[in-house]
Amino acid sequence: MTLKLATWNVNSIRLRAEAACAWLRDAAPDVLCLQEIKCQESAFPGAVFEELGYNLAVHGQKTFNGVAILSKWPLSDIRIGLPALADDSQARYIEAVISLEGRAVRVASIYLPNGNPPDTGKYAYKLEWMHALTEHVDTLLTYEEPLILAGDYNVIPERGDVHNPDAWTGDALFRAETRQAYRKLLSRGLTDAFRACDGRAGQYSFWDYQAGAWQKNHGLRIDHLLLSPEAAARLHSCGIDKHMRGREKPSDHVPVWATLN
Repeated sequence: MTLKLATWNVNSIRLRAEAACAWLRDAAPDVLCLQEIKCQESAFPGAVFEELGYNLAVHGQKTFNGVAILSKWPLSDIRIGLPALADDSQARYIEAVISLEGRAVRVASIYLPNGNPPDTGKYAYKLEWMHALTEHVDTLLTYEEPLILAGDYNVIPERGDVHNPDAWTGDALFRAETRQAYRKLLSRGLTDAFRACDGRAGQYSFWDYQAGAWQKNHGLRIDHLLLSPEAAARLHSCGIDKHMRGREKPSDHVPVWATLN
């Protein structure tokens, strides 16, 4: 059985609910991880997704941040937040287990801090958050089950993942310390699904609203699906639905998806 999973920073679910439903009907993912839903759980438009057959797990926050998991299968073992950041007031992490034909598949939706400006506490928080995530992944990998860490990582992994990389050298998304922390996470044995399927440079998942970035294709690849060895062994295909950025009132991010056999 093929499992299709996707991640999408929707940049306000209440503004993009109609677009999200249209994409769900067309793309038909089994699991969708959302970031930056920008609302509390009580304001999340869950009914429209339940009508499409999705179960929901939501970790919201008023006006900012917020993550969710939509699944065609029931969700269990739901975790909110990272263990090492128990006092974190920002809604940036949710994970759950999907029981698929008797096999547990663990999925997390991640909205990693932006970190800009890098000379402020925002960058220290970003690095602390990445360290806490890596610690938690160390635990999750001991379960030896398919694990998908999906989300907006606010990390540009390589020079080929950004237009004009030299202009981004000092940005929190591309600083050496950021990429080092990201490589440390990957070194646990995780696979970047998109890069495993498509080695081309210039494949982006985000285009800023300013300066005609979309029209000029001045983008970034910062939305990632990271797979445990058990999930990576089943990786079949991966893609970026770039066309969603060209629709009316789009999010500045587009869905990134992968299929597992």
